[in-house]
Amino acid sequence: MQKIIQFIKEAKAELAKVNWPTKQQTINYTLIVIGISLAMAFFLGGLDFIFEYILKTFII
Repeated sequence: MQKIIQFIKEAKAELAKVNWPTKQQTINYTLIVIGISLAMAFFLGGLDFIFEYILKTFII
């Protein structure tokens, strides 16, 4: 039981040392991730549409 308590104390001490991002940084990074994800989705969807068109037109 003593080891568990010691582990929790050490974990709490380490978390206190973390340089947490500000609220604005978190919002900015989240928007960047969402934007890149949407851009990749549209890009891959476009490629899928093009390849599907090519396959239907020339092969099938």
